[in-house]
Amino acid sequence: MSTRTDPATKAAILETVKNGMRVTEAAAKHAVSATRIYAWLRAQTDNTGTSTIEIAKLRRENQELKELIGLLALQKKRAEKNTARP
Repeated sequence: MSTRTDPATKAAILETVKNGMRVTEAAAKHAVSATRIYAWLRAQTDNTGTSTIEIAKLRRENQELKELIGLLALQKKRAEKNTARP
């Protein structure tokens, strides 16, 4: 037996996934199956044909890369400071 999810709840769940929350986490938080969330996401595509799942994955990866670049820049700046001292 299938239960229908309120459109507002569905939109909220999809928004959290689009903003980087993992599907399994969203499913547990909202008591909805991960399979159902994946089906909702597959049904949505942007005008380039890219799925919402892929966009969310790329956003997470982009954030991780930005953090890594920030750490490397900080290490470089510290190294430059340490070598510039007489």
